[in-house]
Amino acid sequence: MSKNRTGGLVFSTEQGRMCPGCREPVSECRCAAVARSAGDGVVRLRRETKGRKGRGVTLITGVPLDDKELAALAKTLKARCGTGGTVRDGVIEIQGDQRDLLMPLLQAKGWTVKRAGG
Repeated sequence: MSKNRTGGLVFSTEQGRMCPGCREPVSECRCAAVARSAGDGVVRLRRETKGRKGRGVTLITGVPLDDKELAALAKTLKARCGTGGTVRDGVIEIQGDQRDLLMPLLQAKGWTVKRAGG
């Protein structure tokens, strides 16, 4: 058995890799799952250029999914738009102004979707 600097177990022959934070197996880690507030139940689409040297991105906030499902949704939306993007802190970023294309796709999932900002 190997121990990290704080004395926590990092590998077990029975369980495999262990999370140093919660000391559970990595597959059952509780500390990696970020708990987000439920919000008001509205998915918001907004366009933003701040900090991107004038290049616009579409931000999708308020999606009631966990991290893995959010990444899968982002992948399908990026493929549908034909652009790149990422997921950061529970917010999906799609390159370009894609609000008109994304709104019906998100409404088809059964969510209330609003345009935010300008």
